Amino acid sequence: MINQFRNLNPINLLILFAYTFFMRMAIFADLPPSLQFEFLEPYTKFFIQMPLQNTFSPAGNVFFAGIIIFVQAILFNRVVNNHGLLSKPGYLPALLYVTASSLFMPFLILSPTLICNFLMIWIMDKFLKMGKSLNAIMTMFDVGMIIAIGTLIYFPFIVMLAMLWFTLLLYRSFSWREWISGLVGFLTIFFFVGVYYYWNDNLSMFYKIWLPLTNKFPSVFTINYNDYLVLVPVVVMIVLATLQLRENFLEASSVHERHFKCCSLCSSSALSVFIPNPISGYIISCCVYPRERFYWRTISQMPKKDGFMKVCF
Repeated sequence: MINQFRNLNPINLLILFAYTFFMRMAIFADLPPSLQFEFLEPYTKFFIQMPLQNTFSPAGNVFFAGIIIFVQAILFNRVVNNHGLLSKPGYLPALLYVTASSLFMPFLILSPTLICNFLMIWIMDKFLKMGKSLNAIMTMFDVGMIIAIGTLIYFPFIVMLAMLWFTLLLYRSFSWREWISGLVGFLTIFFFVGVYYYWNDNLSMFYKIWLPLTNKFPSVFTINYNDYLVLVPVVVMIVLATLQLRENFLEASSVHERHFKCCSLCSSSALSVFIPNPISGYIISCCVYPRERFYWRTISQMPKKDGFMKVCF
């Protein structure tokens, strides 16, 4: 199948569509009795009413989630091919996206995280374009507004704010205008949200939006290890992919090197966004981002002859 998706044959779209629903056969075979689609956060429902909780049956919910994943896979594939992250354009990124999304429950049903993936792909595209632009102020402002919109849908999406400054470290020299433009874009959206709350004499409710940031980090974790057995083959794939990534990284130009770093940071951000507790996402981000920065800085400074050490690292 991998060789089939290495080229841009239109037949691959039909195969990908069938594969998308094949990877969801398990949930179709054992549908839950009811599935509710909470599209927006409670504080957003105050001024945007979208009663979608019981609109779809369980089968319809899973079906439309599969359609959305298929569309997102095509968009993700287009972003990867347009920026030349692979040596040859094909449908392999779309295949990877569909396969990875089938491992996590929020992507098997209609959920806020599934909708936020559209924004995630959009942000990744803008970040990858940043290296080719002379001025990143407008790009960072736009990304800040996108993150704010994502926060209205799913509050932990606010973790993506950290990506603004780490991406600037990758692509740009220091400019205070670029560093604050993303934050200004984010605050612009919530400024209008606050004004709406004020007009309706509910400013106290606007303050409650930020209360999850005051939650204490849990001291005790309850982990069901059976839930993570599905990640064992994923770890094997990551190891094999690292071997190939080492070869591509050594042969890549500085632009492609930064693109790889950006994609790695975006993946780390997505991992922290999917944490149900927002403060937990913050702490994981604080642990993951410095590790990614240290990893890529170290691997880029190793000589080519130390390829085996890079893989071990």
